[in-house]
Amino acid sequence: MQSLISFLEHEAQPMIVLDPGYTILAANTAYLRQFGSGDQSFVGHKCFRISHHYDVPCDQAGEHCPMKKAQELRGPDRVLHIHHTPRGPEHVAVELRPIFDEEGVIIAYVERLEVVRSASARPSDEGLVGCSQAFNQVLAQLRRVAPSMLPVLLLGESGTGKELFAHAVHETSARSAGPFVVVDCSGLTETLFESELFGHEKGAFTGATTRKPGLVETAQGGTLFLDEIGDVPLSMQVKLLRLIESGTYRRVGSVEIQHASFRLVAATHKPLAAMMAQGAFRQDLYYRISAFPIILPPLRGRGDDIALLVHSFLRRTSGGKRKLTIAADAMALLQQRAWPGNVRELRNVLERASLFAD
Repeated sequence: MQSLISFLEHEAQPMIVLDPGYTILAANTAYLRQFGSGDQSFVGHKCFRISHHYDVPCDQAGEHCPMKKAQELRGPDRVLHIHHTPRGPEHVAVELRPIFDEEGVIIAYVERLEVVRSASARPSDEGLVGCSQAFNQVLAQLRRVAPSMLPVLLLGESGTGKELFAHAVHETSARSAGPFVVVDCSGLTETLFESELFGHEKGAFTGATTRKPGLVETAQGGTLFLDEIGDVPLSMQVKLLRLIESGTYRRVGSVEIQHASFRLVAATHKPLAAMMAQGAFRQDLYYRISAFPIILPPLRGRGDDIALLVHSFLRRTSGGKRKLTIAADAMALLQQRAWPGNVRELRNVLERASLFAD
């Protein structure tokens, strides 16, 4: 056991050793630096008290307990939790592995932790915010797929924040240093769509006085986000399919083949499966873009996030010029509403209300 503890001390990521009774046996310097405060000692304390301020293990408090699951699997388990830290509540990715003795008995667990930067569990001036179970499940899926190059399809009602989730995929990916390019597929005619996506040469059509790079070219080395892909004209879907499958395209008015390099994320609020059955969406394109589908929950399924979103939007609306607060009875009314327009509607209501705040 001592050799294991010594090994952890050389690890750059925060790590702790636990006994089967949830007691912390050791914590490396990286853990103390990330989650400690002053001369605080974690050894001898229960992990659920330190991380969650619970009096019982996570599974008895209604959460997924990685130790219990790792014990059942006799192998590693991963989970995304919200931990209490010196900075306040934070999303933390946890990976826990059992350690066996010579007889195959679990004698300890090694837990590796990583603070998730792509979302906030506290009011924030930008980006994704949330702490509900539904939000955390989506965030865990995003973290699982982001390091790969698999296309991601975000499905959900209008106003659920698809672009923010798409940007979170980009920020967590290996292409985060590259551009994040949004293609608004809604309202584009066939001619406009092809020109916007692939670009055009000078003289390709009336008004094309210069060569214009398309959004595919602009996204080189980064992420291409096709928002409302369900609105892509059927006649253009085959060209989009060819781009995704071959990684090549031609600018409008050119015969020269261009090579593309981007990570694809698509989103829609439309029922693509029903559209396929009606012949309005190509089946082969659907299977290319939906390698990893993620269903975004509506705001009515994220009740625990309402207060967090409200405080975040009030901060963003004020622009730091004044501190806006909300009365308890007003917050209760907001939490009772079904929000058919989802997060977008909530933000709209708060922006209007802030104009009348004295």
